[in-house]
Amino acid sequence: MSFLPIRVLVIEEHPFKQLVAIQAFRDAGCDSVVGAADVNAALQLLEHAGPVDIVLCALNEEGMQGLTTLEILSRTRRVKSLIICSALAPDLQDAIDRMVGMLGASVLGYVDVPVRAGAITPLLSRYLETTVAAGNVSAKARYPLASQAGLEQAIAGNELKAFFQPKFNLATGEVDSLEVLARWEHPQHGVLCPADFLPQVSQFGLMDELFFALLEQALAFLQIAQAQGHVLSLAFNLEAEQLSCESLLPHLCKALEHYAIPASRLTFEITESGLLEVSPRVLETLIRLRMMGAGLSIDDFGIGYSSLERLCQLPFTEIKLDARFVRDLDSSPRNCAVISSTLALAEALDMAVVVEGVEYESQRQRLLKLGCHQGQGYLCARPMSATRALSWLEMKLASRSTL
Repeated sequence: MSFLPIRVLVIEEHPFKQLVAIQAFRDAGCDSVVGAADVNAALQLLEHAGPVDIVLCALNEEGMQGLTTLEILSRTRRVKSLIICSALAPDLQDAIDRMVGMLGASVLGYVDVPVRAGAITPLLSRYLETTVAAGNVSAKARYPLASQAGLEQAIAGNELKAFFQPKFNLATGEVDSLEVLARWEHPQHGVLCPADFLPQVSQFGLMDELFFALLEQALAFLQIAQAQGHVLSLAFNLEAEQLSCESLLPHLCKALEHYAIPASRLTFEITESGLLEVSPRVLETLIRLRMMGAGLSIDDFGIGYSSLERLCQLPFTEIKLDARFVRDLDSSPRNCAVISSTLALAEALDMAVVVEGVEYESQRQRLLKLGCHQGQGYLCARPMSATRALSWLEMKLASRSTL
């Protein structure tokens, strides 16, 4: 049996239930599993043994101690994700998910007691897909923080690469757009996902340099894809602060001219939470991008604080609905209501909607019934290098031609 690179901590005061839960994780493929009787014992383990990937703990409606445990664990920054033993109503689960996320961790899902390997296996797969597989990095690996000089050298040395993830038609599977994502092809550690380096890139003020590097790589990719007969658009992530950069538009125009790519083939995704304060300079840049023909997408829609106001004030052409609304779609009427309302709002405002986090066929079917047309997620494809993306597109083209 091949073991999963995941460290697990089980918090359960009843010795037999604790053993059952530990064995369930081992049966699911985890060999690094420890137990603690309560949150105090858990904190001691975290202090002496180091961070863990997943904590299993219980939460019920009768007592408040479970909520306190969730809060304490999430604040430690030594726990990445939680699996909660609970039969709480879906609306309470959604609220707990948000609370834990605000405190710095995430909730993988909810399971019944006694804990069974069959119930936690899909949650472990979700953890690996979102935290490990995206960067091909072991969950146990803890890399030292990159220095400013190291990151500058990596950008200059072309170690930071553009990866591509398709946006696809939920009905037909056709792909006409790719999101450009950053990966670090580290000479010692392999391919690193953004969580391993992006906070330092931002801290050292290198976001513009990273964007310009990804822009050049992505436009070169698009030029090759175009020559091979693929009609595609690209979506780039921009922080709101980058819209104030004086060299942004001149650099963009020069790159588009060099690669003979019209601006209409680009969309810029700006995170909703970064748009709480919009300066005249930022608004001017947004207007100029639209006048050039580029699209503007409000990213992670639904998790910020001024969504409706921003939709009225700023010249967006697309709403990108956050992945958390797709998770547990079948069991959460509220999530369905949010998606339906967003689709209706977008139609009234003449805006497109892309739903993130589409991982399963059941989600695709449900989204189609709700009236959604475009999605993005592992159901279609994971983020790919330029070489692999071109091969993937060629296979898609070949499969269409044989139909």
